[in-house]
Amino acid sequence: MIDPNESIITRKRKKYKFAKFANSPLCFELEQWQKSAIDVVELGAGTALFAVELAERWPDKQFVAVDVKADRLQKGAYEAEARGLTNVRFLRARADQLEQCFEPDSLETIWLTFPDPFPKRRSAGRRMTHPTFLKAYGRLLRPDGSFNLKHDSRDFFLWSLEQLVGEGWHLEELTFDLHESDLADDYKLLTTYERRWLGEGTPTNFVRARMVK
Repeated sequence: MIDPNESIITRKRKKYKFAKFANSPLCFELEQWQKSAIDVVELGAGTALFAVELAERWPDKQFVAVDVKADRLQKGAYEAEARGLTNVRFLRARADQLEQCFEPDSLETIWLTFPDPFPKRRSAGRRMTHPTFLKAYGRLLRPDGSFNLKHDSRDFFLWSLEQLVGEGWHLEELTFDLHESDLADDYKLLTTYERRWLGEGTPTNFVRARMVK
């Protein structure tokens, strides 16, 4: 039997989390968002602490963390406020709404960090490295822009590499164990999920790809 009091508590918690999101000057719903000059987007950002770390490292660049869940994003937003960062914002939106948020040929980098792999074959269209999404990323990136993917699942990662190659992307940098590689330190900044997987001994797969326009 469902406890009605528990349902009330759950609704109150959700309202509280959305209120925290709304009260941060760095947080935006899609209908509030106004297109502006942005350099780097983290898509499927979760708590967005990865975007916060990048923003602190690169104060001259503008960052946006995008996710569908406000309670996740507000954690990153409050951390950014605590650090006094003004070059990172947090946008609640779906991946298929991305082209409503940014101008074509405007982004320097799109980061996709540990998205849901949707392992069942019938769910392939929902994977955020499906050709439908890759085409959208290509339209948003500058001619010299890059798409960066981190993931713990080797199966999902290999499938994603196949989609990238099939869609004409050039694989500029690739490793199946990022933290044992000699690639740039920026790539090795940890997401919340990444800390968990590394703690369990699972290496991070990484690729930087570029669409030739």
